[in-house]
Amino acid sequence: MNASSKPDPGSNPAGKANPGGKQAPGNAKTNANNGSGDDNAPKAPSKHFILQAVEADLKSGRFDGVQTRFPPEPNGYLHIGHAKSICLNFGLAADLGGACNLRFDDTNPAKEDTEYVDSIQDDVRWLGFQWDNLHFASDYFDQLYTWAEKLIEDGKAYVCDLNAEETREYRGTLTEPGRNSPYRDRTPAENLELFRKMKAGDFADGEKTLRAKIDMSAPNINLRDPVMYRIAHVEHHRTGDTWCIYPMYDWAHGQSDSIEKITFSICTLEFEHHRPLYDWYCDSLQIHHPRQIEFARLNMTYTVMSKRKLLQLVKENHVTGWDDPRMPTLVGLRRRGYTPESIRAFCADIGVAKFNSTIDVVRLENAVRDHLNEVAPRRMAVLNPVKLTITNWPEENGKPVVEMMDATNNPGDAEAGSRQVPFTGNLWIEQDDFKEEAPRKFFRLKKGGAVRLRSGYIVDCEDVVKDDDGNVIEILCTYDTATKSGQDESGRKVKGTIHWVSRDHAAEVTVRNYDRLFCVENPDSSAEGKTFLDHLNPDSLSTTTAYVEPELAKAQVGDRVQFERLGYYVVDPDSTDSAMVFNRIVGLRDSWAKIAAKK
Repeated sequence: MNASSKPDPGSNPAGKANPGGKQAPGNAKTNANNGSGDDNAPKAPSKHFILQAVEADLKSGRFDGVQTRFPPEPNGYLHIGHAKSICLNFGLAADLGGACNLRFDDTNPAKEDTEYVDSIQDDVRWLGFQWDNLHFASDYFDQLYTWAEKLIEDGKAYVCDLNAEETREYRGTLTEPGRNSPYRDRTPAENLELFRKMKAGDFADGEKTLRAKIDMSAPNINLRDPVMYRIAHVEHHRTGDTWCIYPMYDWAHGQSDSIEKITFSICTLEFEHHRPLYDWYCDSLQIHHPRQIEFARLNMTYTVMSKRKLLQLVKENHVTGWDDPRMPTLVGLRRRGYTPESIRAFCADIGVAKFNSTIDVVRLENAVRDHLNEVAPRRMAVLNPVKLTITNWPEENGKPVVEMMDATNNPGDAEAGSRQVPFTGNLWIEQDDFKEEAPRKFFRLKKGGAVRLRSGYIVDCEDVVKDDDGNVIEILCTYDTATKSGQDESGRKVKGTIHWVSRDHAAEVTVRNYDRLFCVENPDSSAEGKTFLDHLNPDSLSTTTAYVEPELAKAQVGDRVQFERLGYYVVDPDSTDSAMVFNRIVGLRDSWAKIAAKK
C-alpha cells in the first residue's frame, strides 16, 4: 500500500522536518546508535511501543502493509486530544509506507451533523495531513445488516424486548454476573422475522433491540450480550429516512475496520476492554481481523476534553462558540493563533504512552511559543499606555521632526530583514515600564534613570506630570542625540530596553488578552454539589484598546506577530479595515514579573 500524506500548501507534510530543524510527529527512527562506533555519538530517539508492535507484525508476516484510520464521530468539533490521534495514525502510515483513511463513525443520527463532518475534514487538512480514502460507517449499513442476519442465523444474535432500564438491570455489575434475557432462547427463524420487522419500521423506538448472544456471566461486562441494533426513527444526515434501525458503535466500529482492511486499529485506552468484543465479532463472522492497539488519551491541565462538556460550554454561552479562542478545539486553537507546526511538535513532545497521565498545558504553550519565536515578525504595540514626551526633541515649522528608525523584523532570522518605524518626541510606552520609585532590580524607566527605547535612543527621565489623584499621566524625558541604535558611539550603557510607539502615527486597535478558561488544574474534579462550570476563570478574557506601530495596519486576518516584550498575537476574523482585532496567542516569559511575584 502506498501512503499519500499530502499537506495543504503552506503546511509541512507529516513525517517531514518542521522549520527550525524540529521533527514532525510520527517519524519512525531506529533505536540503535548511528553506526559510527562512537559511544558518545548522537542516538536516534527510541521507538514507542505502538511502532515496535507494528514493525514486529510486519516482520513476522502477520500483515504485509500498514493501513490505519482516524475514525471520529461527527457529533462535535475536534479538540487537542484528537490531534494526538491524528498525528499518530497518519504519522505511522506515512513513516512506514502505508495509507491512512478518514472515516466518520456516523451511527448516532440524533447527535450528528454535516457541520461536524466539514469541520473535521478542515481540521485534518489544517494540521497538514491528507487521507488516502474518505469513508463513512453509513457506507456499510447494508453490509452490517447482512452480517447481523448471519449471526442470527448462526444462533449468535437475538431480538430482545427488554427496555433500556431492564437491560441494564439484567446486565449485572462488576462483582455480580448478569442474567439471561427472557427472550434469549428465541429461535433463529423467530429472531430473523422480528429483526426484519424492526428494519421495516413495525416497532416504536426502544421497543426492541438486537443483541449478540455471548455470555451473561462473563467477567468483562462488554461481553454480556451487548446490543447491536436499536430502533431510532431519526433522519440520518447521509442516508435520510432509509433506516429506522441503527448499529451501535461497538458493532459498527470494528466491522468498519474489517471492511476497510485496516491492519492496525489504534485506539485510546478506554477501548481496551472492548477489544474482546471486537475479536468475537470478527471471529464469529470469519472476516478480516485487524490488530487493535491502545494508547493513553491526552489529558491536560486547566482543560476539559469531554465533547459533552465542550458542547455544554457552547450551548450555555459560557464561550462564544466552538471556535472561541479559549476552547481546546482545533478551530479554537486556530483562531487563538496556534500553528499546525506547533501542535504537531507538541504531539511529538508528549509521545505515546500505555498509561493515562495529565500533561501540563505549559508544554502546549511552549510549543507554540518556540515555533512563533522562529517565524513571527516583531512589531511594537502598547497595551497599557502612558505618555512619554521628549522635551528636547527638535521641531520644524512648529511640528516635531519625524525620524524613521530601522527596526529588525526577527533577530533570529537574518532573511526577515527590517522595517522603518516613525519616531518623534511624542510617544506611548507601557505603564508597567515606568516606576517613579523603583526597586534595585527594576531595569526599566524610573525617575532620574535612563533606558534605551527599542531601535531608538537612550532617554533620561527628568520629571513626571500627575493628575489630581496623583497618578502619573506623562513622563518627561530628554534624549541623548549620540545614542541612536546602530550608530551609538557614546559609550553609554543602560541595563534596560523598552518598546514604544509614536503618538502621532500609532494605529488604534482592539486587543483580546486570552487566558486559561479554567482557574484550577483539574476542572473535572469537583466537590460534592459542584461541577466543572464552577471552575470557570472569570478573567479568561480581558479586552483593551491598544496603540500599535503603523506597519500593523497592513496585517491580514490570520497574520501572527510578536508584540515586542509582550507576547504573540494574531489578527482575528472579527477585524475590519477600520477596526482591527488582535488575539493574544501566548505571552512571553517575563523575568521582572517572576521577581515581583516572589516578593
